[in-house]
Amino acid sequence: MSKIGIMGGTFDPIHIGHLIAAETAREHCDLHEVWFIPSYVPPLKANEPGVSGEKRYEMVCGAIESNAAFRALDIELQRGGVSYSYDTVMELQRRYPNHSFSYIIGSDRINDLPQWHQIEQLAAQITFIGLERTSDPYDIGALPIFLKERISLIHMPAVDISSTAIRSRVNAGLSVQYLVPDSVHSYMRRYKLYES
Repeated sequence: MSKIGIMGGTFDPIHIGHLIAAETAREHCDLHEVWFIPSYVPPLKANEPGVSGEKRYEMVCGAIESNAAFRALDIELQRGGVSYSYDTVMELQRRYPNHSFSYIIGSDRINDLPQWHQIEQLAAQITFIGLERTSDPYDIGALPIFLKERISLIHMPAVDISSTAIRSRVNAGLSVQYLVPDSVHSYMRRYKLYES
């Protein structure tokens, strides 16, 4: 059975922090592959993504093309509506019955887990890989027991980059070269993404 890590999010835009997180999880948890799944509308974020799903998906594809263990799926974009992880996992399990899945999340999201849609049913189907970052405190003891038992914690190298900061820098006319993969940087410039 293939072990697959799921990297979900808006990827608005994808940046090197996402790639480092995925590779760290892949190495430490012996994952065969990591699948990047851009969301259509994220359930726990106030604002919808600033760039279309098609463009975010194309940036993800460009960012991961050099890593044979990375793959992009557009199933949440195709489904539309609010992108619930539970619905995505059910669809993945239907399509790929010989795979086991783990959601890769940053430590800033660990204490949000109880708010996830149908979290008890989701936790019964998959495991979670929590990437510990010193900048994002969390309290594993505050989680319900059914979640504590389903999380593996691994240390994440310190990379202080966010999609929000990247959008702000572009809007202010500042460079984001080296914060995003070259293919994403070129794509953003070609389509003038996030510019004021």
